[in-house]
Amino acid sequence: MKKILMVVTNSSQIDEEHETGLWLGEFAEPYIEFMNSGFQVSAASPNGGRIPIDPNSVDGMPPDEWDDAIAMLQNTEVLSAVNVNDYNGIFLPGGHGTMFDLPDNPDLQKALVYFAENNKVIGAVCHGPAGFVNTKLSNGKWLVDGVRLTGFTNEEEQQTGLDSLMPFLLESKLREQGAKFEGAAAYSDHTVSDTRFVTGQNPQSSQSAAAAFAEAVKG
Repeated sequence: MKKILMVVTNSSQIDEEHETGLWLGEFAEPYIEFMNSGFQVSAASPNGGRIPIDPNSVDGMPPDEWDDAIAMLQNTEVLSAVNVNDYNGIFLPGGHGTMFDLPDNPDLQKALVYFAENNKVIGAVCHGPAGFVNTKLSNGKWLVDGVRLTGFTNEEEQQTGLDSLMPFLLESKLREQGAKFEGAAAYSDHTVSDTRFVTGQNPQSSQSAAAAFAEAVKG
């Protein structure tokens, strides 16, 4: 059975006025896709434990089919304790929280380098690619250098009104580190696959990114 590691944020605040966390659908929709593909799924975070959910990502009661995904978020594994060698793919859902605790996380960087250098699948959606930022391969190149990918665009970030509160703009930072960033119209469903990298642009891309990721894992 193929195994997938989903890595999520523990960050719950942008500042005193703005709560954040994981964007729930960006975890739940891929989780369901991976389970329906016959994969074994685990969830981990930098600190482990219960994951904060961005309140803007919950409109009323979540769908019943999200129940198992939500249950998994109540007690995630500590990323440093996970044996990444056991997994066939790693997937990073978004939410603004990822912008604060996934970049420069040494355990995530170590995991991403392992997946990249062992020809395993790396996926992310929306702000999830923040986890790629500042990660270098063993040859000294940036993880994203030369990789076709997408993520939450500068235009989309500006439309949220939160751009001035971010530590960096995700699209700009990925471009700075050599990524061949491919953005589409704001909030349109857009997924990019490049060999073993699969990325989705925004919440609207969660399902298509997960499906493309699952196909890549199946090989």
